[in-house]
Amino acid sequence: MSLLTDYTIERIPYQMATELIVAKHYLHRKAPISMAFGMFDQSGQIVGVVTYGVPASSTLLKGVCGEDEASNVYELNRLWVDDSVPKNGESYLIGNTLGLLDKEIVVSYADTSQGHVGVVYQASNWLYTGLSAKFKDPKVRGLENQHHATYAHGLTNKQVVEKFGDRAYFVERPRKHRYIFLNGSKARRKELLKKLRYPVKSYPKNK
Repeated sequence: MSLLTDYTIERIPYQMATELIVAKHYLHRKAPISMAFGMFDQSGQIVGVVTYGVPASSTLLKGVCGEDEASNVYELNRLWVDDSVPKNGESYLIGNTLGLLDKEIVVSYADTSQGHVGVVYQASNWLYTGLSAKFKDPKVRGLENQHHATYAHGLTNKQVVEKFGDRAYFVERPRKHRYIFLNGSKARRKELLKKLRYPVKSYPKNK
């Protein structure tokens, strides 16, 4: 039986990461990727991937630790580990890549619509900061196969209605558990923690 320490973790190119997450991740959708890492077994086969990118939301960038830290934020936006990897493989992959990033603040979400509470982040000692805000995503009849960022990027809900008229409608977005990780020295983490704009809460548990 293999151990997690038998696996190697290396930075991988954007194209390789994108192909993997589209094929393997449950969303089957591209993500903005600034840095990506692969997990390889002893035969050299890639069995996991984690990707980090700059969030599209300027509100989120400024909202984590303030406007002066807005350029210092990544989102862990995709994570996939093959079932062949031993237990805790996801936490192992995350834990061994956070220190390799070129930004100090990392945010990620656990999707409640998938029954996730963020156990993988809890195992990696992330800070839990509650549920994301209630929000309605714009949809357009006839374009349901596309992500709303494709046809409504940068538009307010009012502007979506003005552009698409009666074809536009809105669907409540499932709320997600929000987790934050602070990189850097002990002193730097303490400084960032003081800037953190979300209250730190107790970890949610599976029901």
